[in-house]
Amino acid sequence: MIRITQLKLPIEHKKQELYEKTAKLLRVAPSEIKQLKIVKQSVDARKKEQILFIYTVDVEVAKEQQILKKVKNNQVSQVKEVPYQFPSGGEEPLKHPPVIIGSGPAGLFCGLMLAQAGYHPILLERGQNVEQRQKDVEWFWNTGILNTRSNVQFGEGGAGTFSDGKLNTLVKDPLKRNQKVLEILVEHGADPEILYVNKPHIGTDVLSKVVKNIREHIIDLGGQVFFESQVTDMTIKGGRITALEINGDQPEKRRVLEAEAVVLAVGHSARDTFAMLLKRGVPMEKKAFAVGLRIQHPQAMINQSQYGMAHSDILGPASYKVTHQTSLQRGVYSFCMCPGGYVVNASSEKERIAVNGMSYSGRNGDNANSAIIVTVTPEDFGSNILDGMHFQRRLENLAWREGNGKIPVQLYGDFKNNRISTGFGAVTPSIKGAYTFGNLNRVLPEFLTAPLKEGITGFSTRIKGFDMEEAVLSGVESRTSSPVRILRGDSLQSVSLHGLYPCGEGAGYAGGITSAAVDGLKIAEQIATN
Repeated sequence: MIRITQLKLPIEHKKQELYEKTAKLLRVAPSEIKQLKIVKQSVDARKKEQILFIYTVDVEVAKEQQILKKVKNNQVSQVKEVPYQFPSGGEEPLKHPPVIIGSGPAGLFCGLMLAQAGYHPILLERGQNVEQRQKDVEWFWNTGILNTRSNVQFGEGGAGTFSDGKLNTLVKDPLKRNQKVLEILVEHGADPEILYVNKPHIGTDVLSKVVKNIREHIIDLGGQVFFESQVTDMTIKGGRITALEINGDQPEKRRVLEAEAVVLAVGHSARDTFAMLLKRGVPMEKKAFAVGLRIQHPQAMINQSQYGMAHSDILGPASYKVTHQTSLQRGVYSFCMCPGGYVVNASSEKERIAVNGMSYSGRNGDNANSAIIVTVTPEDFGSNILDGMHFQRRLENLAWREGNGKIPVQLYGDFKNNRISTGFGAVTPSIKGAYTFGNLNRVLPEFLTAPLKEGITGFSTRIKGFDMEEAVLSGVESRTSSPVRILRGDSLQSVSLHGLYPCGEGAGYAGGITSAAVDGLKIAEQIATN
């Protein structure tokens, strides 16, 4: 196979033009190209008057070696793609099926790989299946009545189900796990373009269908999936996990499940589980994370800044990623940017407000939103293992109080001047859940509000109008990542509890849908080979 990089074409190009340019570079006729596969497509918008698509393609032609000798160009090379391979099984069979706690990306992908390998895994999810979960979340947004077991954080698919569904990751993986995750998503209903676009996303509406299809596939392969099944305790004997208690806080639903291989894929909001693990002596450590606010701008303004036009059917809504180092050396950056999306009430505990961003696959909302966040460390929140979690809770309770149970919102100009807003201007907020005006300076401490103000002003040098007075802020963005890391060794098991496999974002080893799914694959591989 021949790989060609840096093929540049105007964004309005036709498919045939890609074949013609490829053929010209290889000095063959377009008809000689047997197959052309797009490996990567990105956008070059540095010159707004001539925005380009940049392609990497794999090409199959006859007489490949002759062509490679004839064409002397550093864009052209020979490539041999080695697909992802799941390892062959170990020699010692498990006495019980492996148990996976949590059905977010880490748990689902781990479960699917184990099911395909014949291990008949058992998935335990404290929340509801994705169909019922969608109803519970809509009910919460419409009424304010929160189901603490089925919400934006808890339930099948994990927190990423109600997000933009971004699939890009910075994880470098020569074993092709990243590609395998994307292939699995496509096999279960995602758009095939996620296999090659530079910043793939899936959208909450499509992701919910994909999640359901993966679950049904696991069941078809002999796995079992149980909802409303929260693990509340574990039995440990001789440094090994031997059993799990399920629904111990509900006597009528309590049961015990024997297990020797347990995947802990609980997500970053399983605070009661973190407390249980600490009580059971499972080694954990506090870790840095980030908190801040959501900001909304007109999507047309972001498009104009990034593409030089307010709208493009070809390019779709523009995204951005910005960072700023403040005068006091605090890093401020955007996170989980949602083009054409919504700010959503992502609370999972009563009397607390947490927000997140969400987009549908069409990304056709009026506003762009992203979290603008500041890293916090144990120096900011305390030295005990769960102090970061308690810090998150305090901020969420302050947000709940400030909004009297609703999401507190504030115009950026009023946030700078420490006053409550009285009305909206150029930005009518796109928010799922009830909201009201409040003063977000009373939610976040000054060591966070000051860098946020400086950072937002600084971002305007990159994106014109980013610091517009009428941009709408919402709070509080507190669930960017897990506040703890559950320690694991070379075998990916807990450093002191044999059979427990900390996995994914909640365990502190991932940061998004794809990296969590990749970690799920890694754990499945370990269970299969141990």
